[in-house]
Amino acid sequence: MKTTILVVEDEKKIATLVAKNLEAAGYAVSLAEDGEAGVRAFEKLAPALVVLDVGLPEMSGLEVLRRIREAGDTPVLVLTARSSETDKVLGLELGADDYLTKPFGTSELVARVRALLRRTAAGSRDRPLEFGALHVDPARREATREGAKIELTTLEFDLLWFLASRPGRVFSREQLMEQVWGNDRVVGDRSIDSLVSRLRKKIELDADDPQLLQTVWGAGYRFADR
Repeated sequence: MKTTILVVEDEKKIATLVAKNLEAAGYAVSLAEDGEAGVRAFEKLAPALVVLDVGLPEMSGLEVLRRIREAGDTPVLVLTARSSETDKVLGLELGADDYLTKPFGTSELVARVRALLRRTAAGSRDRPLEFGALHVDPARREATREGAKIELTTLEFDLLWFLASRPGRVFSREQLMEQVWGNDRVVGDRSIDSLVSRLRKKIELDADDPQLLQTVWGAGYRFADR
């Protein structure tokens, strides 16, 4: 069975181009032309990944992203015509896993999709880690606290595992950008800070007094030694 990708894009030419290239790459593609249709399609299809335009009619792409994140951790690749750092960071803050700015190359789009799906589906031979009540399982890409599952996006889990598997080591924002995103796609330090803030709210007992994901002022971040 082919992997299903939902493309939510109101510009028909772009939607058709994206769909044709993803289908050529071996994926099954479903199209939605506005935000409300996108939410309905997401709930019906439960796709493996969503390609989401930010500038949608009726319901904005950012609102669609909020709805998707309320439902779970499905990978989301955001498409935006906006070039400012603020708009890109907002999408990442809301839980997008990656973004492309229009105009973009179709080969780059397919590469990003493949990378996100690999990261989501890949198992790992690394052993699970425990930090008190927090349990991190890389094979299942799952984190739990006292047995209760913590809903994490792809990026949130990648950051958590990278730091938790190297407790006590300090990493700069630049190092985390390279390790979590894999290249220079991140728009600036604020992207890492926002990702850390979101993760703390999910894994810490008190996000305002973090005991696990610690800030090292002037240097970066580290995960507490067990």
